[in-house]
Formats: sequence, structure tokens, C-alpha cells
Amino acid sequence: MKKIILFLCIVLLTGCTVKKVNYDNIDSLLKDSLTQEMSLSNSYFEGYKYYVPRGLRLVSKKEYNASFVSGNTKYYLYVDIIAYYNKVDIDFTKSNNYYSKELNYNNKKGYIEITENTDNYFLEIMFNYAKIEAIVDKDELNEAVMNACNILSSIQYNDKVIETLVGDNALNYQETLFDNFGPHGNNDNYL
Repeated sequence: MKKIILFLCIVLLTGCTVKKVNYDNIDSLLKDSLTQEMSLSNSYFEGYKYYVPRGLRLVSKKEYNASFVSGNTKYYLYVDIIAYYNKVDIDFTKSNNYYSKELNYNNKKGYIEITENTDNYFLEIMFNYAKIEAIVDKDELNEAVMNACNILSSIQYNDKVIETLVGDNALNYQETLFDNFGPHGNNDNYL
């Protein structure tokens, strides 16, 4: 009996809270997703790292681009370390699409554009020098926005690595062909 009372006291007094996101409103979804400082990361690449939410699976990664899949939705991530390195400002003009808004949270800028097609939506979110694009069904739109925002807001750049890749002091990588397994010398002595 003492263990049950102790367990209930621990559960009730720990201060855990559940925050329910309003899935009906994209504005509140963006605000809730992009204002949180996310320090989690589970994907590490050259010069940056980020967090991939549960339910998304990495399909491919090439240079600074990656693609993820969740159900029928495929997400395309483009990371622009050149713009990050040069601190390029985003030029955005609001359009008359289904949803269009400029984003500015935690000193990070970007935009969101949602274009309505006949049977789906084209989602484009640019934030924190990276962009995610996806084509989603109407019933998956809010989940796709939340997944994209979680990835984009969690991107953390490594300035030292980026400096070596694109900066003025970029390392000069030169390749030399080295064949240790081939025969060396006269071919007459080999079978």
C-alpha cells in the first residue's frame, strides 16, 4: 500500500504537464513548433545536425539534401550552408496561395507557402537556412507542417566545420590514386 501511495505522490508532484497543440489552426501550430528551443539531435551530417521526429524515416541523403518518408508523404530537405555562412537575408513576398506567411522566431527567419492543388497540398517551408518541401493530403497537412517545423527548428550549424568547407580558409582536398593491391614492377614474375 505504501508503494502505491508513494508512486501516486511522485506522479502527481513531478510537475509534468501535457500541452495539446491546436491542430485546427496553422498559426498556433507554427508558433508552438518554432518558438521552442530544441536541443535534441539524432542526425549528424557535415557541418550541421538536426532532429528527425518519430515516425519519419530517412530514405536518402546526398550532400546537403535528404529525403524522409512517413506513410504516403515524402519530405525533401535542402540545407543551404552557403547562405548560412554568408548570413543571407530572406526576401519574401506574401502570395495569394492557400496559406502564406513570413516566419521570424528565435532570431531565425523564413517563410511558409501552402499551395492547394486539386486533391492535395504542396507544402514549402523555408526556415533557419533550410527548406522542406512535401506534397500532402488535406488530412495530413497539419502533421506535415509540425514534422517540417520540428526538423527545421532543430537544425544546429557547426561554424568551425562550415568554415573549413566553404570559408576563406577552406581545406584544399587533393586526391591521389593509391593502388596497394595491384602488382608493382615487372609483370613477368606474376601468374
